[in-house]
Amino acid sequence: QVQLVESGGGLVQPGGSLRLSCAVSDRIPSMYSMAWYRRAPGKQRELVASITYTDVKKYADSVRGRFSISRDNAKRTMYLQMDVLKLEDTAVYYCKLIDPDGASGRYEYWGQGTHVTVSS
Repeated sequence: QVQLVESGGGLVQPGGSLRLSCAVSDRIPSMYSMAWYRRAPGKQRELVASITYTDVKKYADSVRGRFSISRDNAKRTMYLQMDVLKLEDTAVYYCKLIDPDGASGRYEYWGQGTHVTVSS
């Protein structure tokens, strides 16, 4: 079964940077999209950024200009470069894969999450 494994979270000071990675364990026989979500303490999960198979990107207003999403299809890995981090970016970050055809057996997959803490 396809698994998503996030990495790169940690503790960083305000204004600092982190780079998250999300690795897909198996080949997906379709043009799948991917996305980063986050859940801050006491809040609902929200979409941070998304990227299609052909590199069309979208961002939440709260991170636009500070975060950059990218992917390497050959490595089956998605990234989230987070710069100028703010206290309010503290959250558990999750990656999601959307298989539009369900050719992999399911239509969506979620990672386990990686913690990002922004604190002075």
